Amino acid sequence: MGFSKFLILSPLPCKVICVFPSPSSKRSPASISGTSTPSTSSHLCRDFLSFSLSPAAHLSSSQCIVGHRRCSVCQVHQDVQPGDSSRASTWAAAAAKYARAERELKPARPYGAGAAAFYDKAEVKALEDKPQQVIVACSSDRGLCGAIHSSICKHIKAELAGDASKAAIICVGDKSRAQLQRTLAGSIIAQVGEVGRKPATFEDAGRIMTFILNSGYEFGSGKIVYNKFKTVVSYDTLEMPFYPSDAINAGEKIALYDSLDADVVQSYMEYSLASLMFYTLKEGACSEQSSRMTAMDAASKNAGEMIDKLTLTYNRTRQAVITGELIEIISGAAAV
Repeated sequence: MGFSKFLILSPLPCKVICVFPSPSSKRSPASISGTSTPSTSSHLCRDFLSFSLSPAAHLSSSQCIVGHRRCSVCQVHQDVQPGDSSRASTWAAAAAKYARAERELKPARPYGAGAAAFYDKAEVKALEDKPQQVIVACSSDRGLCGAIHSSICKHIKAELAGDASKAAIICVGDKSRAQLQRTLAGSIIAQVGEVGRKPATFEDAGRIMTFILNSGYEFGSGKIVYNKFKTVVSYDTLEMPFYPSDAINAGEKIALYDSLDADVVQSYMEYSLASLMFYTLKEGACSEQSSRMTAMDAASKNAGEMIDKLTLTYNRTRQAVITGELIEIISGAAAV
């Protein structure tokens, strides 16, 4: 599948490259319109709803007050239900995605280690006659994951604070594009869309690197800025360098490798770039999912505190309704 290029509404000639398949999401009419139907599974809630929605023309003032109290109890009950269900589902979903990302990271690490070791052994360096460089910001399209994306953008901004005229930025994910476009809009040449919705594959990494090599931008060196996963609560923002074929041929110890003609070097360079991109995508995905799981854990704790407060309010309001009805019954019996 080739690239699908679209122009985005921005003051720069940036192209959106959708290399990841767009997921087909089906939403109910309620979620599309932004409204939801109140749950009436509870017997108490059904009674209060039917009472509050019935015509009140024939009711006395005391009955209207009791109906208002019942409606208030129903509203509190409806507020408790979605919070109780979302408290368990948010953390469970984030934990499952993190476990999958961690499993996929382990077999992907040899791809990055092998390609990086070749550059170190051959002592490949950036070309001095080509000071231009390509910077790949490895982020995604999804948020709610702490400072995952902002750490990458801050790293790039700090590096290009002096002069950004000799740098071309490729944003992998919309989050990095949204932050870097504020100050480095003239340096962004492309954005890769639909990142983070599905696990990245080696084919996706190959498409990104194919665009870099076929973009027509002459560069002497490049780097991928990504987040390296350490633990569930920590990660490091690092750089992964890569080089064009001319820089590899000019390596100081490239002669140690036998039978390396131009075609072999070109083929290995393309494969190594795809391997590095695949590795950094997996590292970034695992760091993102772990940070999101931590954020969802904090959200679950906040939801628990909110549910406790709403439950207390619900019990107090319900007791007030029952007490009011008992007072009316006793007062009516005494009057008779």
